[in-house]
Amino acid sequence: MVQGSVPWPDLADALGRYRPLFGEVVDDWDGFIDSLRGPLATCLWTRSGRTDGAALQALLAEQGVPSTPVPWLAGAPGTALTLPPGFKAGQHWWYCAGLAHAQEAVSQLPVLLLDLAPGQRVLDLCAAPGGKTAQIALSLGNRGTLLANDFAMDRIAALQGNLDRLGVVNVTTTRWDGGNFPVAAGPFDRILVDAPCSSEGTLRRNPGLVSKLGPERSTRMAGRQRALLRKAVKLCRPGGRILYSTCTFAPEENELVVADVLAEQDGRLRLLPLTLPGLGTGPGVTHWAGRTLPQTLAGCLRIWPHHNDTGGFFIAVLEKDTAAPGVPAGEPLPLELEPDDAAWCHALAEHYGIAEPITEQFRAHRQTRRGLHLAARDHAPPAAPLPEGSGLFFHRTNIRPPKLTTAGALLLGPQATRQVLDLDAPDLRDAYLRRQTLTPTAAQRAYCRPGQVIVRHRGFPLGVAVLHRSGELESLFPRKWSGCTAAG
Repeated sequence: MVQGSVPWPDLADALGRYRPLFGEVVDDWDGFIDSLRGPLATCLWTRSGRTDGAALQALLAEQGVPSTPVPWLAGAPGTALTLPPGFKAGQHWWYCAGLAHAQEAVSQLPVLLLDLAPGQRVLDLCAAPGGKTAQIALSLGNRGTLLANDFAMDRIAALQGNLDRLGVVNVTTTRWDGGNFPVAAGPFDRILVDAPCSSEGTLRRNPGLVSKLGPERSTRMAGRQRALLRKAVKLCRPGGRILYSTCTFAPEENELVVADVLAEQDGRLRLLPLTLPGLGTGPGVTHWAGRTLPQTLAGCLRIWPHHNDTGGFFIAVLEKDTAAPGVPAGEPLPLELEPDDAAWCHALAEHYGIAEPITEQFRAHRQTRRGLHLAARDHAPPAAPLPEGSGLFFHRTNIRPPKLTTAGALLLGPQATRQVLDLDAPDLRDAYLRRQTLTPTAAQRAYCRPGQVIVRHRGFPLGVAVLHRSGELESLFPRKWSGCTAAG
């Protein structure tokens, strides 16, 4: 048995209520149980505009790590790569530099199937930890307006951290109960409801869940899931689309939720049939616990772990009728600089030799006394609900001297022509990423004078440091990222 896997009897018993589905909508019960007992491959996607699949594969190969592109995710933003199970991507410099993001392969499918295009206004109703949010943002070209909502402050913090690392500037985050999300925020062209669920499809990563599974848990979850999907229907513009997804096998949380909301809409909402070339999928369930569902529910998509060596997943795409009622557009949120703030942007650009004015590249604005944020020029979030943040926090101005943030360095660093310092792998690994002081060579300091500098490795920005007159370099790498110590 693989270390950390779930014992066969416990797992088979915990999931035994799904046995009747085998032979009807899916095959190979024993293969299904066996697959859940095995380890799950790590999956990464590349941050387009910073690197590509071939370049990341080359970096991984230098580290002796094999990787393989995922063919059925070829249409997703970035290139998806599978790596050996247990690989810790977050412990590598290129991950901290925002060149890639770790996200389970099947979890990348919703964004691929949401039919996204630049110019759309999008809501991610249950967004944390932010992998799908970042994918949506980049599918929109890192432009326009995407709202990313979640209900807990710690989850919002994790979400924002991932967006900052990946250089996302077209997202406003909100903290709200998604089932009661204000209608004044709408309407939206596309809405993702990746609903909180019993997570049975993640057993390969979370074997301890086996003791918590059962129909009672799924029934409890279903009430919240219906509320989320109902709110999404209301917020969606006529003619727009909603993608509802979970990572569970339970029909109570999947087809039954979709069927109930479809019935409530009485023809004003339709289920779109889904296909995914190259990926083994199963149809939606149309008979469960004595209930017969409309045959159209077979058009939902089920991904069973033993068909593609993945986790489990469920997806339904719903389209709102063009004649269905919509909601009026709410008031926009003003994103503005205060009178003296433009000078901060100018001084920062001058310090690092950034030619194009920052205020012409982005919608610079002040949210708090701490400093300034950058959003996409056409980012236009609603005034309600009140946001936790809009765009990327890039310049801290409430300290002396003011400081470019790590996220700001990752975003603006490629444009810098001075105050940049490239470190080799040993200095990066043994000192900078560990927040230790080091002494760079004269050649490394050639484009710097004493003061704040952007630290790079292989030309990729990683963060900020202070070059002292003594020649010593003081790392300002964030404490919360200091576990990233493998320079590779």
